[in-house]
Amino acid sequence: MPLRRPSGPASRHRSTRRTLAALVASAAVALLAGCTGLTPGGGGSTAAAAGDRPALADVTPLDDPRAWEGEQTAVSVATPVDPVAADPDPALPATVTDAQGAEVTVTDTSRILALDLYGSTSRIVYELGLGDSVVGRDTSSTFPEIADLPLVTTNGHELSGEAILDLAPTLIITDTTLGPWDTVLQMRDAGIPVVVVDSHRDLDTVGDLITSVAAAVGLPDEGATLAARTAAEIEDVTAQIDRLAPTDPADRLRVVFLYLRGQAGVYYLFGEGSGADSLIGALGAVDVAGEIGWQGMRPVTDEGLVAAQPDLVLVMTKGLESVGGVDGLLEQLPAVAETPAGQHRRVVDMADNQVLSFGPTSAQTLDALARAFYAPDAS
Repeated sequence: MPLRRPSGPASRHRSTRRTLAALVASAAVALLAGCTGLTPGGGGSTAAAAGDRPALADVTPLDDPRAWEGEQTAVSVATPVDPVAADPDPALPATVTDAQGAEVTVTDTSRILALDLYGSTSRIVYELGLGDSVVGRDTSSTFPEIADLPLVTTNGHELSGEAILDLAPTLIITDTTLGPWDTVLQMRDAGIPVVVVDSHRDLDTVGDLITSVAAAVGLPDEGATLAARTAAEIEDVTAQIDRLAPTDPADRLRVVFLYLRGQAGVYYLFGEGSGADSLIGALGAVDVAGEIGWQGMRPVTDEGLVAAQPDLVLVMTKGLESVGGVDGLLEQLPAVAETPAGQHRRVVDMADNQVLSFGPTSAQTLDALARAFYAPDAS
């Protein structure tokens, strides 16, 4: 089952996003990998119990999504790992050509490290049924089933070669969002098979990411099953979002995604090719960065913000904390106050390790954000 592709600029410019992938990935290393001190909650709880709120299908949206004021935290429902296979039997050796064009042969999946900025690859390995083979984790892998494993990242998202080698992995699956890259090369030099998957993430690439990880561990059939299940979950949620979002394009929320790191004075606006455009489109909103031709990840300018005139600002939870909340955001980026979002303090934050993760829990991310956008009382 193919993943649902959001309408609007996100789908029309897919080829543009592909050409931006390398730029976005390298920018992500410099920006996102600088997030130190990321806690499992990303600044707050990342999950809620399903029984604490109505199903999205039962949520009544506001007549006007611009009628609410004040910040909202989007919190996803806690979803335990649900492997597509109880006791999978990897078809080994498995030879794959990874995202960098390297041919890698995997002969042993008994000790796996799956590492990336958002914890997506580790979750995929668990959902494929190989959770018992995972021996360590990155900072962003915080779901309960993996939380007790040793960390191999330090200072936020910096790979520790010593910590990795201590775990004696027989396979490393990673991408270019973690560094330093010399550590990855060191692992290859040590004879460990390293499979690099595509770091460009959006809703269109979730299935590709799942099948790439599955191929690396010798479980292509299980990967196809997981990709289809994830696509069906996304289809279901986006159908509900279509019901919540205004039908008239003129009434849809105008949204901008801002990356904030107040301690470092880093303020970026995420545009086409960043993944944020895909997320905003799937939420039935207007990606105003696309309207003003904003490509990839670029420093915020007052002119850009004012020209965008967003109704709502979407941010990472730690980012909002780093600037001192909404008050600090308006103080440090005064141009925000000149937009409808700033005037109504309409800011939605979500855990750093979840909002742009694009993996098996993408449906839960969309569900949580839809509530915050359209029915804040049900979020």
